Amino acid sequence: MKPLVTVSIVTHCSRRFVETCLASVARQQLQPLEIIIVDNASTDGTAEWLENWAQSPAALGMPVRVFRNARNVGFAAGQNQAIRDARGEWVLTLNPDVRLEQAFLLRLVTAARRDPRAGVVCGKLLRAASDFSIPTHSVIDSTGIYFTRNLRHLDRGAEQPDDGRYDSPDYVFGACAAAALYRREMIEDVSLSGDFFDPDFFAYREDADVAWRAQLLGWRCLYTPDALGWHVRGMKPGDRRLHAPLMRMHSVKNRILMRVNNMTGALYRRLWLQATLRDLLVVGGCLFSEPSSLPAFWKAAACLPRSFKRRRQILARRRVSDDALAQWFSDTPAGRPAPVHVGALPGAAAAR
Repeated sequence: MKPLVTVSIVTHCSRRFVETCLASVARQQLQPLEIIIVDNASTDGTAEWLENWAQSPAALGMPVRVFRNARNVGFAAGQNQAIRDARGEWVLTLNPDVRLEQAFLLRLVTAARRDPRAGVVCGKLLRAASDFSIPTHSVIDSTGIYFTRNLRHLDRGAEQPDDGRYDSPDYVFGACAAAALYRREMIEDVSLSGDFFDPDFFAYREDADVAWRAQLLGWRCLYTPDALGWHVRGMKPGDRRLHAPLMRMHSVKNRILMRVNNMTGALYRRLWLQATLRDLLVVGGCLFSEPSSLPAFWKAAACLPRSFKRRRQILARRRVSDDALAQWFSDTPAGRPAPVHVGALPGAAAAR
């Protein structure tokens, strides 16, 4: 199989991870067409190491381009920068804190060829230790993402043992962008003003926003469990006090922007009670226990003109009905069985 995949990596002070990550890319059975790395103003020597690595024997045979940004523009804008320069038929967005098994790319591309409407393919991500070692007992990091009825988006299977319950191929709502394979055709279809990820997100939730937009435009996300990777998860569900205040603020802000970008009136009428209760909990948490996240509300307000413009562009082109979309918002993280043949796009009824 000829090289088809651009591997796109955004780094920021990632020196302790990036060598292992790139070594796993270099060992892929399906060699990438190219690797594009955008460094967001690292101060730990990451950019210098990357430039040396790009000329080393380990990188020979793969075109490697390293771009150095003078400031940290965030994961979303950094990935957009790389994607716009990519030549691949597919783009694998890859976090520097992910390591891949040797057959990862081959198995994702093979799975993708089963369905031309699969715009995204993801594998099974397992949790790696903070030193990038692989634990003896496997714990799931992500098998795709899903939305609950209160509009939280979560990683399927996160924190659960890898005991076989996620070993069947499924269609899922979307993919975790730590290691997601995006079809070029879909990237071009869902991009807005030349941006695949919404740059206002900076970091966190940008993959869920893309997934929601792709669902509105009729694209599928295929989960294939035999493609394995290991992820050192930086921001886990649970005690938010363990996360950097800036990232907590962006998480709150992006919850608002994602809703403005993608939510339809008919869908909100189905979910308004659960969503409103969750919103009140978020607002109360910011007021009484996490005041460092209060800037999220006025930062979101400053982004609203751009978000409303994106919303108009998305909803003007939507191809999937509210009835079909509503089925994805569930408090159980089940996927949908992936057929062995290519059939009609499920739920691609006229929008209403």
